[in-house]
Amino acid sequence: MSRLEDAKAIQKSDPAKAEAEYKAILSRKPDTTDAALKEYEQALLALGELYRDGGRTQELAALVEQTMSVLNQFAKSKTNKLVRQMIDLFSTIPDTLDIQITLTKSCIQWAVNERRTFLRQGLETRLIALYLEKNAYKDAIDLINTLLREIKRLDDKMVLVEVQLLESRAYHALRNIPKSRASLSAARTSANAVYCPPLMQAGLDMQSGILHAEEKDFNTAYSYFIEAMEGYHTQDETKKATDALKYMLLCRIMENQTDEVNSILVGKHALKYAGRDLEAMKAIARAHTDKSLAAFEQALNSYKDELTADRFIRSHSTDLYDNLLQQNLLRVIEPFSRVEIAHIAKLVGLDTPQVEAKLSRMILDKKLSGVLDQGTGCLIIFEETGKDKSYDAAIATIKKLSDVVDVLYTNQAALLD
Repeated sequence: MSRLEDAKAIQKSDPAKAEAEYKAILSRKPDTTDAALKEYEQALLALGELYRDGGRTQELAALVEQTMSVLNQFAKSKTNKLVRQMIDLFSTIPDTLDIQITLTKSCIQWAVNERRTFLRQGLETRLIALYLEKNAYKDAIDLINTLLREIKRLDDKMVLVEVQLLESRAYHALRNIPKSRASLSAARTSANAVYCPPLMQAGLDMQSGILHAEEKDFNTAYSYFIEAMEGYHTQDETKKATDALKYMLLCRIMENQTDEVNSILVGKHALKYAGRDLEAMKAIARAHTDKSLAAFEQALNSYKDELTADRFIRSHSTDLYDNLLQQNLLRVIEPFSRVEIAHIAKLVGLDTPQVEAKLSRMILDKKLSGVLDQGTGCLIIFEETGKDKSYDAAIATIKKLSDVVDVLYTNQAALLD
């Protein structure tokens, strides 16, 4: 049994000794033979995994930095893969976003110095994704613009699709929906020219569903989320598959199709990805069906992380809550022509300022005909009056008279000529 195999055998039982063995292997300058380079690569990844499992982020970052000088002895394709594998080790360690950004920038600088163009482009693409995760949208957009100009000259379709998809996500996060849709359309056009891997296709479907949901086309969004979920499911991307399943449930809730929500929750995929995420969507669906503000608020409090951490879920659950609040307010004030705001707040179980703000917005949006009397703290509801059709008739008559006058003027001008 080799020294490397011995270290792997005791990695879990005696990590300190295994670490020492890995370091001993890495301290020797590797030969250029395939066997020596393979042993060095395996020891490097094994030590990185040991640091990852122990949450030793500083040591892991230092390991990546230290091995940069040795990577010149590897083939370029092997170097690219190895660097990405080492950086990927951070993805499962929480609260390492800043370290990942710093380390990725350092690797990019090394790739620039070594003139490794494809590695640099891959690392810059990863850096964009990290910027989006950190909500540093300006940095992401600036890097995207620079990288897109270069990639378009090289005509590298695969990288182009990935960067354009990231661009769509960045603009969506900035609420620039037209630019986000344009970037997604460009990404799909580029993807049609090459083979698109399943994960990339699932990402395109996920973003398409999100943008259709922004336009309130929840049926089309639902079909895209199904495709995305199937794609992530086949690639064992549990987190992303769960997100797609949550978005499917949200679309059905937004369409008031809670029966389908229950059907999805007892399906085979829901059983595999069962957990607090799906329980949160189930609670939202139940509250929406019962039209209960109290149940909705309880769900928001009980599943705060699951419903607020995701920007898409947070945005649409807020819309659901506002619609539910509006329906409850309209039902409560229906018997009254004048009612105290405090009494309305008591009936719906909310604070008076919150109810007053919502009533004010409903009046401005012309969803409620009335006025707020802040002096007395009352809402005065106006009687609904039917539309007077005489105005439309008068406008139509005036238009016809205008047409007649135009014809007479044209005829008179022709006679004078």
